[in-house]
Amino acid sequence: MHSYWFHIGAFPVRSYSTVFALAFLLGLGITLYYAKTKGNPGDAEHWWSLAPLCLVGGILGARFWQVFFFDWGYYSQYPGQIIQVWHGGLSIQGGIVGALIASIIYLWRKKLSFFHFADIGTPGILLGQSIGRDADFMNGSAYGAPTHQNFGILFPSDTLARQQYGNQPLWPAVMWEAQVDIVLMALLFVLLQRKNGWPRGFAFVYYLIVYNICRFFLEMLRGDSPRGVFGWDAAQWTALASALVGVLLAIWVFWKSDRKTPLGIDN
Repeated sequence: MHSYWFHIGAFPVRSYSTVFALAFLLGLGITLYYAKTKGNPGDAEHWWSLAPLCLVGGILGARFWQVFFFDWGYYSQYPGQIIQVWHGGLSIQGGIVGALIASIIYLWRKKLSFFHFADIGTPGILLGQSIGRDADFMNGSAYGAPTHQNFGILFPSDTLARQQYGNQPLWPAVMWEAQVDIVLMALLFVLLQRKNGWPRGFAFVYYLIVYNICRFFLEMLRGDSPRGVFGWDAAQWTALASALVGVLLAIWVFWKSDRKTPLGIDN
């Protein structure tokens, strides 16, 4: 963990902010690649317009989720820190919701297919999430619960994890999630080799269902979020709701869609 790369005078260059920016740029890069190679003419230009909207919507949604669903007990006592996103505290799930809302509004106004663009953006989402978890780890702002065995991550003395759990090894839940995102992206590429292709929207509903199932179980290892009914935290409830939405959308996609995903091998 290394919260600061260096200082320019009194201004700190934070690892969280720079790695987060890298996650967004690389996710956008792979999205533009697929828009140009697999999409329709003009898709890449629309993605250049969507990118700033997704960024702003994603940050607003990620902060809203973190403040009001995950850590309201803390932020209600320190409301001045709500806007200090550079300190960390951005929920991936809330970021996806915010970016989706911004995208839906844009695509609806342009009369463009949501599922077409969602499929193209799915690999970039998974890549961006994986790198984003590296930002969390560098910042020490997301951590697991104690493993209660001679295995795990020992956080530095100036982190919240060390203050909460002391000299105990913690589950590397966040790093495992970063690795799971890459595995899910690779598995998606394998599935897309299906000879007869998949209906448009397949890649996106695959992400909603499979990622959120994985997230639900990985959250059992987290130690930085308050837990409520059934011992679940807010991320697990969000993951459950997202996976159910994914199942309903999958039924719609396989029932109604008469076009193939742009990511298929036959394009």
